[in-house]
Amino acid sequence: MAIGSTMHTFDVQLADTDRGVYDDFSLRVARHPSETDAYMLTRVLAYGLEFTEGITFGGGISQTDEPAVLVRDLTGQITAWIEVGAPDAERLHYGSRLAERTVVYTHRDPVKVMAPWADKRIHRSEDIRVYSFDAGFIDSTAPLIERRNTMTITVTEGTLYLDLNGTSVTTAVHVHELG
Repeated sequence: MAIGSTMHTFDVQLADTDRGVYDDFSLRVARHPSETDAYMLTRVLAYGLEFTEGITFGGGISQTDEPAVLVRDLTGQITAWIEVGAPDAERLHYGSRLAERTVVYTHRDPVKVMAPWADKRIHRSEDIRVYSFDAGFIDSTAPLIERRNTMTITVTEGTLYLDLNGTSVTTAVHVHELG
């Protein structure tokens, strides 16, 4: 945990019917002083939407050679490189070379996030997916975050039903392709 980080806990109930993943888990999330609530919420949602054996948060801002979220197999090999926000093309290229699967979850306008990647060399760019939410969803939901949080994530037919600390909100999960 970085000096000055604020710890948040999330008790999560996950029911992802699209992937057949159902689990309850707790997350301790260190929020760096430069990290916005919107970014942290997107990071937590990316963790939940990608939940699988071997998933973990990356080293954070201090670890520039790791994404926000990653999945490792039992040998320690990175199998999924999961970026959050608006990574540059070099990070996507690097992550795509290391992992079988590379994705981005963004709380920003995906067209603006993807625009700087045009005509850049990105390994297996045609396989990279960018996930976004309805406009305003993250910004309106992020203020609900407290130090201790209860969260229910339900995904059905590409729709995310989120209950965060007793407030229910809904958004589509949009998928964008690079290639």
